[in-house]
Amino acid sequence: MFEKENLEEEVRKFWDKNKTDKKALSLNNEAKPYYFLDGPPYATGHIHMGTAWNKILKDFYLRYNRMLGKNVWARPGYDCHGLPTELKVEKKLGIRDKKEIESRVGIAKFNEECYKFSTEFIGTMNEEFENLGVWMDWDNPYRT
Repeated sequence: MFEKENLEEEVRKFWDKNKTDKKALSLNNEAKPYYFLDGPPYATGHIHMGTAWNKILKDFYLRYNRMLGKNVWARPGYDCHGLPTELKVEKKLGIRDKKEIESRVGIAKFNEECYKFSTEFIGTMNEEFENLGVWMDWDNPYRT
């Protein structure tokens, strides 16, 4: 019996079992490459509606180009540095003043914490994008 509540889970299981995304991504391997470089979101937490909307629109565009017979190379990316990452790590470490980075934590340790923080969320965000049905090369994202 059809149960709409289980539809999403059943489709994901089917895709995973049959490697549907991998097959779709390799359909036009003989065609001229069509490169798409994803403008990266910050790897600072779970995706939000704006990030999801942005990625879904890109996915529509890429699927359309695959249907046109193009060999779409779609590599996602993540922005792993910058102020958004620093602010999240400062909050996590209880830093209230920029001077505390040097005096209490140390620059090398702070940089290491920023790296670990971003790296942790890449896996989380990959999974969330995959759950939205976005088909990109999630095994090989680039990082800035």
